[in-house]
Amino acid sequence: MHRAGGAAKARQLTGEKGSFAVGKGLKITVIGAGSAQFSLGLVKDLCLTENLKGSLVSFMDIDAQRLENIAALAERYSRELGADLRFEKTTSRQEALRGADFVINTADAKGHYHARAVRDLTARHGYYYGAAGIGSFYNFELMLAVARDMEAICPEAWLIQSGNPVFDGTTLMTRQTKTKVIGLCHGHYGYLHICQVLGLEPAKVKWQAPGVNHAIWLTHFLYEGANAYPRLDRWIAEQGPEYWETHVASRTHDIQMSRGTIRMYQLYGLMPIGDTPRQAAWWTNTDIETKKRWFGEPWGGPDTELARPVHVQGLEHKLAQIAATLKDQDAKVADVFGRTKTREQQVPIIDALANGVGGMFQVNVPNKGGALEGIDQDVAVEVQAYIDQTGVHPLRMTPLPRKILLGQIEPKVNAMERGLLAYLTGDKQLLLHNILDNHQTRSYDQACAVLEDLLAMPGHEQAAAHYGARKK
Repeated sequence: MHRAGGAAKARQLTGEKGSFAVGKGLKITVIGAGSAQFSLGLVKDLCLTENLKGSLVSFMDIDAQRLENIAALAERYSRELGADLRFEKTTSRQEALRGADFVINTADAKGHYHARAVRDLTARHGYYYGAAGIGSFYNFELMLAVARDMEAICPEAWLIQSGNPVFDGTTLMTRQTKTKVIGLCHGHYGYLHICQVLGLEPAKVKWQAPGVNHAIWLTHFLYEGANAYPRLDRWIAEQGPEYWETHVASRTHDIQMSRGTIRMYQLYGLMPIGDTPRQAAWWTNTDIETKKRWFGEPWGGPDTELARPVHVQGLEHKLAQIAATLKDQDAKVADVFGRTKTREQQVPIIDALANGVGGMFQVNVPNKGGALEGIDQDVAVEVQAYIDQTGVHPLRMTPLPRKILLGQIEPKVNAMERGLLAYLTGDKQLLLHNILDNHQTRSYDQACAVLEDLLAMPGHEQAAAHYGARKK
């Protein structure tokens, strides 16, 4: 089984440069600020970052009530901690972008309930858990609108793209606009779960997990300077079977050490990290019993009809918790939501670019200079980068094995390219091609029928007009 056990010396590549004065008060704009899960952590990180004193945080969302709540929560939390931050709120994207130095986009154009309606519709055509779709038309529209507005309103600002699809969206925006984009995902923290199960101290682990977003692979896994893959192999042989029979997930996304993830490792020779196993094999995703077999009890991983309601319920609980805390004038926000920073990278990256607090980060950026071999330079790759006041400097990654490039990376890049081409040209036949290419499609007629119903469903009027302009 092939493994890269020793780290090759990394070479820094040319990156985009920043132009900030140390200690300068910044304007940080958050698009989609009503997101409970993201904004709570963001508020904590902003308030707990000393170098951001004097900054203005502009919250923007189209949901006025959620916007009001997160802004009020931020103000109370900031006062409790004595953080020198100012806050504003607006439903106007253009107003929020005016004068911005950094823009964090976490927005989802349609949301969880629309996604549920899509899954219900496709299930009637024989597709399990939304296996057929029309791509990311609405999120592409939103991402490009934000990036183009930034070109016109705040052309020197950095866009930190934190909403999916990060891979496709980062590639699209950096091709279509001059906006400086960094795509972020937290899936790479899956390596910490491996450490936890194997009993390794994270501070003594050195790792690399390059690829493209939601398809990253652990090329380097060192513990106290020695290859840690043999430790993983021993765990698989000695403890894996019992773990898979007895482990009950406490989180819907608890799949890093699942039977399905380990099978991917055995197939490809490197450990898939974070969200990668969710999409790495069609045969793990055919029905709920199969999902449970590969990704465990009680939900079968995050992409099931059992798991998604739990996830959405958790988000709604946080929204309710925010509202309840705001109503209780005696409640201490910091006591409810904590006083420690999250592991998220958005605020540390802002601190690095604006204030020179350099560090290593896992980012999604165009593959300029060939940070990862085998991928075109205008395709966004997920790699480690050193970021400081001089800009973003991707490191040269150890090449992925040819087996992974052929079996996982190239198919994902090709699907992304077809999706972007369909969006940019309005070619309905490319949407049909993607559905026909899905392993759950049994016939041409089935694919045609589900596509027609998807384009006709409520909420897809703009997409229907966009793709209806092309001949069938």
